[in-house]
Amino acid sequence: MLTDEQKSQVVQAIKLAEKQTSGEIKVHIESHTGIELMARAAEVFTHLELHKTEQRNGVLIYWAMVDRKFAIVGDKGINAVVPADFWKTTRDAIQSNFVMNQFVAGLTEGIAIAGEALKKYFPYQSDDVNEISDDISFGD
Repeated sequence: MLTDEQKSQVVQAIKLAEKQTSGEIKVHIESHTGIELMARAAEVFTHLELHKTEQRNGVLIYWAMVDRKFAIVGDKGINAVVPADFWKTTRDAIQSNFVMNQFVAGLTEGIAIAGEALKKYFPYQSDDVNEISDDISFGD
């Protein structure tokens, strides 16, 4: 799916974004989804327990590589405070890279955008605990 170096770049982007926020960002990659995209992304969000963060500020970037589809899911804490078009704007930034087959650039840009919003609404706290692993999770 991704080379070790590419995986490292994505994980580093997550770590960098999360240094400034109490929010959590997760990237999940699988080959394809056999169900509707947002339904699958919601399943993965729940399976990875992103809804269990203390401030309900988890964000999932879900990518079905072979299907050439991706989705972004934010928990209710962040969805309550970001502008209505925030996820569309984030999606557009990722998609503009994906259409040029610049997948790592798309993921890292999406992570950075999500991280900025999380930083604004959920700034880093001195007692912050990394509630969700920064590693990429993989399906099938």
